[in-house]
Amino acid sequence: MYEDITGQPPEAGFTRRRFIMTSLAAGFALAVQPIVAQTTIKTDSNGLVAGEVRIPVADGEIPAYRAMPEKGKGFPVVLVVQEIFGVHEHIKDICRRFAKLGHMAIAPELYARQGDVSNLEAIAEIRKIVDKVPDAQVMSDLDAALAYAKKSGKGNTNKLGITGFCWGGRIVWLYAAHNPKVRAGVAWYGGLVRRPNMQKTDLQPTYPIDIAATLKVPVLGLYGGADEGIPVSTVEQMRAELKKGKSKSEIIVYPDTPHGFHADYRPTYRKEQAMDGWKRLQDWFRKHGAS
Repeated sequence: MYEDITGQPPEAGFTRRRFIMTSLAAGFALAVQPIVAQTTIKTDSNGLVAGEVRIPVADGEIPAYRAMPEKGKGFPVVLVVQEIFGVHEHIKDICRRFAKLGHMAIAPELYARQGDVSNLEAIAEIRKIVDKVPDAQVMSDLDAALAYAKKSGKGNTNKLGITGFCWGGRIVWLYAAHNPKVRAGVAWYGGLVRRPNMQKTDLQPTYPIDIAATLKVPVLGLYGGADEGIPVSTVEQMRAELKKGKSKSEIIVYPDTPHGFHADYRPTYRKEQAMDGWKRLQDWFRKHGAS
C-alpha cells in the first residue's frame, strides 16, 4: 500500500511527464546477483513503520522507501541516497537500520523518470540511464522528500542528515552544498572528480571538488584506499580543497579497501571497515546535531 501526501505545486523548470518507475523494485538489483548470503545484513521491521510511500515532486510523484519508529514523533530525518543500482533491498535495509536508531529515514527513487536499472545486468547499460539523470532534478527530489518528512508530522527536519553510497556518495556532497539546513552528511565512496574523458554537461555540471572550498555543511567522506574507480590522488585533491573552506569536513581513507566496502551483500564487503564507518556516521551525526 502507498501513503499519499499531496499538495506540492509544480515548480518552474519542470513539466509533467511519464514516470518510468511508479513503484520500487523488489529484492536486490539483478546486476549484483548472486548475493553473498553469509554476510548480508537483514534488519527486521519489528517496532517500525516501514515500507513504500509516494513523494509529491515538482512534476508528479516518485516512489520512496520510508522507515521510522512505530511510536513517537519528532524523529531526526535522514535522507538515504541510493547506490547506482537504485533503491533496492540493501538501501531499504539501511533505512530500517536508521529507524532502529530512532530516525525517520527516506530513500527516494531518483531515477524514476529516466528508467528502471533493477533488471539490468551490465554496469554499462545502467550508466546509460544514470547519466541521463540531471543533478537539478536530484536536488529537487531530495527537497521534496524533506518536505514530505516535515508534512508528515513525524520528522524533525531541524535535525537533518544525509548519507549516500557510490553514486549517492557524490550526491551527498552536492546536496550539502545545495541545502545549508543539512546538519551533517556522510558520503561513502562517492566520486569526487569527473571520470577520465568525461565532459562537463548541463545535466551534471558540478562535482564535489568544485564546491569543496565553499561548502558550509560538515561532510564526512569514507573512502577505500584500493578503490579502482576513485584514486587516492583524487581524495587528496578533495582534502586540499576542503582545507580552504570552513565546513570542518573530514575524509577517512581505509587502506587496502575496495569500492563498495559497506555493501554487505557483495564480495567487496569489508566487515571491519563497514562497522567502523557506521560508527563514525553515528558519531558524526550526533556531533553536528543530526541525531
